[in-house]
Amino acid sequence: MARGHSLEQDLRLLINNQKYSDIEILCENEKKLYGCRAILAARSEVFDRLFYNGMKETYENQISFPKINSSGMEIILEFTYTGSIKEESLTEGNTIEAFHAADYFQLSDLKDFIVKIVKNTLKKNCTENYSTRLLSRLVEIMPLPEDNILFNLLIDAVAIVPLNSIDFGQLSLKALQCLLSCTHEKEKVFVTPEYERTQIRRIKGRILTDIIEPLKIIPSEIILNVYRDVARSNDSYLGNTRGIQLSNDYVWDKSACGSKLITEDDGKIVFAQNCRNTRQSVRAKILLANKENFNYETPSAGRQPTGWVLGSNGCCRHSAINTIENYCPSFGDGTKVTVHLDMNKTTCAFTVNDIKYPEVSEWNNLPSKLYPVVSLKDPGRFRIQPHQKN
Repeated sequence: MARGHSLEQDLRLLINNQKYSDIEILCENEKKLYGCRAILAARSEVFDRLFYNGMKETYENQISFPKINSSGMEIILEFTYTGSIKEESLTEGNTIEAFHAADYFQLSDLKDFIVKIVKNTLKKNCTENYSTRLLSRLVEIMPLPEDNILFNLLIDAVAIVPLNSIDFGQLSLKALQCLLSCTHEKEKVFVTPEYERTQIRRIKGRILTDIIEPLKIIPSEIILNVYRDVARSNDSYLGNTRGIQLSNDYVWDKSACGSKLITEDDGKIVFAQNCRNTRQSVRAKILLANKENFNYETPSAGRQPTGWVLGSNGCCRHSAINTIENYCPSFGDGTKVTVHLDMNKTTCAFTVNDIKYPEVSEWNNLPSKLYPVVSLKDPGRFRIQPHQKN
């Protein structure tokens, strides 16, 4: 088309054209673009303050925007020169960069246009993970105030996508955290059922039957599977995890005991016999776990990958090589040791002779299911009893 027939078409000839430009624009990815000071300043107050502030930017022929990508800046140039952008100029690869740049240069009309394009694309469902990829990119490069209209649009769009249908790597961890935070206790649609991520088997049977099941908030098949698990295995019940257990629960288990260890006083006491050179282990019957992989004949529980032990030398040990020195003073005959195990936080601490010591912070890999265990050799002797608060 010959010049002079369309102002917009003629102005497009000036976009990123070095011949008609008087300023070089350096972007985040070190790509160089070209612009006209007068046009940019007339269209954006941000450019006006930069180019006509009497500072070095007023006189130099180069300006740098280290946080603006060139793909976003190209959209800025098209919009400031022509007052519009072609719909095909916006792609999945530059949409977020363009919105970020429009926000930086305070071009509200351009931001509204970008949001409109994204809305239309979401309605078409052109690509399955379009919204998740845009959200992941947005939270990476932009601050996220509550009035960010594109952020809120993408949160609403991703919230109606089942999380298990999203391809691996399409939703970043930060984007997932924002999604969960923005939909928590909010009146927003969130289609991924949380019960699929909940350990239903850990809920007390009475609560399941009397409260949860009548509410019909969990599919009957899931609850039925829990009942089946309990019926199939005597070991599947996790035991009490709150409150005070019965005193007769606090006994040593003869079926999980080293061959040279003897129990007495109805299982409350264990001692070693003919076992002076190596330690053997015994576990309690307290059901804090329903599965194990533990050898009771080996020298020490602290040498095993499934053992976490406080030794009489005052050191904490796990898996032989993980030793915490001087957790507490060494102790011997007549010592009373209390174990403080928080199964909700999976933390452990000890009280030795009425002095409580801090949680063993290095034990950050405690499983959700545990048995109390002691390791001893002749003349070692242990009594197990419930903790008595003063």
